[in-house]
Amino acid sequence: MMLSRVCTSSLLSALLLAGCATKSPAPVAERTTRPASSVPERSEAPTSAPQPKVARPGYYIVKPGDTLIRIALDQGQNYRDIAAWSGLENPNLIEVGQELRVRPPESGVVTRPVTTSGVEARPVAPSGVATPAAAVSSDGVRREPKGGKVPYSEQAWAQAQKPEAPLVVARIDPKPEAAKPEVAKPEPKPDPKEEKKPEPAKPAASAAGDDGKIDWAWPASGKIIAGFNETSSKGVDLAGKTGDPVLAAASGRVVYAGTGLRGYGKLVIVKHDNNFLSAYAHNQNLLVKEGQAVSKGQKIAELGDTDSDRPKLHFEIRRQGKPVDPGKFLPSR
Repeated sequence: MMLSRVCTSSLLSALLLAGCATKSPAPVAERTTRPASSVPERSEAPTSAPQPKVARPGYYIVKPGDTLIRIALDQGQNYRDIAAWSGLENPNLIEVGQELRVRPPESGVVTRPVTTSGVEARPVAPSGVATPAAAVSSDGVRREPKGGKVPYSEQAWAQAQKPEAPLVVARIDPKPEAAKPEVAKPEPKPDPKEEKKPEPAKPAASAAGDDGKIDWAWPASGKIIAGFNETSSKGVDLAGKTGDPVLAAASGRVVYAGTGLRGYGKLVIVKHDNNFLSAYAHNQNLLVKEGQAVSKGQKIAELGDTDSDRPKLHFEIRRQGKPVDPGKFLPSR
């Protein structure tokens, strides 16, 4: 009994050892990554920034921060003229990207400029225009269209009695009087003593706005506290006391008087001709109005400190809208 148990245990142990020795290794699953597609990914083309509009000759494209007064000053024009040339109903309302006409139209016809929507208003001929009727005389006979003339005969007269006859019959005298030829009169020979001398050539008219045509004067008597440069100062600053007179530097017409231009305070702009205008800034009081004609030396404002850190007159001369050095035009003191 004892022996059989030992044999059974030995047999079980042998079977277990044999099973462990012959046990096959666990299967290994080979995992591979998915091959990348041979087609390259589509890359989005870089979107180019929209190109700014380019103004046509004689036009200006409105930029952010622009005002009509600023545009007019930089173009050397009256802002009301630009509004009229551009067909603006409200001069205080302009849009970025809008095209404004800043030079007078050659034909004198004013059309609305192209706006940001790309629509251009053009004049349309009035509809319902009736075509002129055929000419009818007071006796009720229509004489249009005209037909040819034929000699008088009974047949022609009968044909003329029919309605809407295309012919107009006229009785022709079989023996018309022959027209007498006109006798050409000989032209009198010119007297050599009275020969006309050639007229002297007229000098060519000088261009409008020639520098020598304008007689400039200093607009104030104060000393210069800031000179002209093309970057930070577009004119000269003249010292003074509040209430000192500000005089027109030359004869002209006021094209602006107000406070619509930031940094200039109470401003007066005088246009002298097609090329030159002058600007007077930081005034305390304005004594002229738009459209008023002024003469050289006339008091147009009182010196002040509006939009300024001290009482002074900022004075500019602009030629075709571009600031120029006033010292090159004003007389020496």
